[in-house]
Amino acid sequence: MRKNEIIRLLILVALVLVITSLHYLTTTQKVHFHDIYRRLYYIPIVLGGLWFTLRGGLATAIAVSVLFAPHVVFQWGHHPAADPEQYLEILLYNVIGFLTGFLAEKEKTQKVRYQKAAHRLEESYDKLKSQADQILEIEEQLRRADRLSALGQLSAGMAHEIRNPLGSIRGTAEILQEGIDPADRRYEFTCILIKEVDRLNKVVQNFLDFARPSAGDRDLVDVNRLLAEVLTLTGPPALKNGVTARLDAGAVPEMDGDGEQLKQAFLNLVLNALQAMPAGGSLDISTAASAGVLEIRFTDSGGGIPPEDLDRIFNPFFTTRDEGTGLGLAITHRIVQGHGGRIAVESRLGAGTTFLLTFPVNAV
Repeated sequence: MRKNEIIRLLILVALVLVITSLHYLTTTQKVHFHDIYRRLYYIPIVLGGLWFTLRGGLATAIAVSVLFAPHVVFQWGHHPAADPEQYLEILLYNVIGFLTGFLAEKEKTQKVRYQKAAHRLEESYDKLKSQADQILEIEEQLRRADRLSALGQLSAGMAHEIRNPLGSIRGTAEILQEGIDPADRRYEFTCILIKEVDRLNKVVQNFLDFARPSAGDRDLVDVNRLLAEVLTLTGPPALKNGVTARLDAGAVPEMDGDGEQLKQAFLNLVLNALQAMPAGGSLDISTAASAGVLEIRFTDSGGGIPPEDLDRIFNPFFTTRDEGTGLGLAITHRIVQGHGGRIAVESRLGAGTTFLLTFPVNAV
């Protein structure tokens, strides 16, 4: 019994006892007082029905009848003319208790029915909202896929057209470099030329990777091993930036996928985190599996991503760095989707960023 129900029960008991005491302590000569007391009994009876429905109304009415009956029999026994009126009052107590409790019971039942209907409507609304969000997400993925397809074809054509002249330029620069004394200032220019050609060739290679990602060979892949290899590979730049990288390898099953592509996706995320922490910080990577889903979480302590950029970071060519191509996260997104997975990002300015990758364990 709840606290408010106990308080209500005590109020009913107190009212009944007080009114009954007034009856028994007042002489029968004061008829008008007894008439008032008899009417006062309706207060606890009605309250009992309203507060405790049918059982409360009947219980209160019966209790009042039992307490009032001896007063009628013993104190009003010498007033025969008053007996019918007193017994009729007892009958009315029970009728009023029944009617009040019955109506309160009906109202309570109706209220419960309305509450259940409201709860079902709320569940239906939440379900429809979830489905609408999924539809919007699918539409966004379709729009992104259309853009990626068009940009991929354009990038592939441009990359092939640019790559051949780059090879010629680099070869010519190397030939010129061989005929120049290293002490000559022109030798430094040839080194810069070769370096810039290599950088441009890397950008072109990124375009090609984005345009036509390799199908690769699918096999069972140990995700923890791939992540450990990526951390080993990125150890020197992490040390240079003063970043502490840790891997919390959970007990996860092997997944079906292309190890090289997954390694590339993980590498892109780690490098992205290192670039977000040029002054040092921490990068925590963890793996876990539950309910047929494998989760990989990358959490850095960098400056975070502005809220207005969160919806655009996976778009190709979107970057906030002058030297970036904007293809790293786009390629990662494509690789994750190609393995039947999903990638999500959470970030707060000044509090770091978390990338969450989820894959079905039986991804094909």
